[in-house]
Amino acid sequence: MSGKTAPRSAGDAVARTRLERGRGALGPALELVHTGRAPTRAVLTAELGVTRATAGAVAAELESLGLIRVDSHPSAASGSQGRPSHRLHLADDGPVVLAAQVHSDGFRAALVGLGGHLVATAPGCGTVGAGFVEVLDQVVTAGAELLAAAGRRCVGAGLSVPSAVAEPEGTALNPLHLPWPPGSPVREAFAERVRAAGITGPALAGNDVNLAALAEHRHGAGRGARDLLCVATGHTGVGGALVLDGKLHTGSAGLALEVGHLRVDPDGRPCHCGGRGCLDVETNPLAFLAAAGRTPGPEVSLLRQAEELLRDAYADVAVRTAAERLIDRLGLGLAGLVNILNPDRIILGGLHRSLLAADPERLRAVVADRSLWGRSGGVPILPCVLDHNSLVGAAELAWQPVLDDPLAALA
Repeated sequence: MSGKTAPRSAGDAVARTRLERGRGALGPALELVHTGRAPTRAVLTAELGVTRATAGAVAAELESLGLIRVDSHPSAASGSQGRPSHRLHLADDGPVVLAAQVHSDGFRAALVGLGGHLVATAPGCGTVGAGFVEVLDQVVTAGAELLAAAGRRCVGAGLSVPSAVAEPEGTALNPLHLPWPPGSPVREAFAERVRAAGITGPALAGNDVNLAALAEHRHGAGRGARDLLCVATGHTGVGGALVLDGKLHTGSAGLALEVGHLRVDPDGRPCHCGGRGCLDVETNPLAFLAAAGRTPGPEVSLLRQAEELLRDAYADVAVRTAAERLIDRLGLGLAGLVNILNPDRIILGGLHRSLLAADPERLRAVVADRSLWGRSGGVPILPCVLDHNSLVGAAELAWQPVLDDPLAALA
């Protein structure tokens, strides 16, 4: 062997090692850029714990896959010294996923890119019929029309529904607020229609509050939390979700965190579950409108009516008293959850977000007074910040295989 051959072989071995190491880091690297935690190659290098050369190879391969864009000549910040690190951006024309949300007042379909960016949306219909297959057919048809207009590659689809979704079957266990039979096989029906529309990639389904929590953890008010508790009331009902170390905690069968059936008033309103005084019926929009002496109208959703009343008429004694009643009951429920789960952050969505905004000190005081951990220093309680967070969360379901293994998912 000549003296010139050995260095080239050693260099090839180093290159192969770097390539293999980089490919193993592709998924973690993409998730860092996707969630905004690695805006530069220098940060990516530090977060991955690899050499600068390996981080560069990772970024280059993600760019070749059409997922990110590397700015190798960024402008230096005023007063800074040295060469600025390459900036990492999500590709403006990269692939998308189809996301869909079904709730009691209709459905919405959207195309969502990396970073939780909504590329296009279709509002869908205003009512949901009893035939879940027909509804899902309308949802996918609306999404396919968006795809045809956008001309973007689609790598999967995700569906958000207001029901616990049992695992591994993917059935809507008890869609109390939809006219669908218990145990409707929503994931299977959704996947069949996605495939029939010519859309490739996985087709997945999940509970709306679980998906809202996932979206907020990655892109919104839950960023940086380790143990994140989300509680929300939308058009009807109350749901909860827990994100532990970046992963949804769904329990052994996908049914965890059904917080709507915590009892907060033994003498309260009858609940759909057969109990009485559950969070689900004591702190939802209908409960607020009733407590304020308002009769809901058919023009807009209950959530919108409740939020507008809270925003525009809080000075009215009846409205303020009703809000305080709901805040106290919500605080009792949150305190119980804090005692059991010990989260490091709570985020609230839907009407609960508006109640927090109306009187944040009252809600935080109830939680602190009735929870052991609250008394020891308090748990931050923040509003959800993402528009359409359940829709973005449905997209996160579809993006997950890409985040796990970009090469395999995009092959």
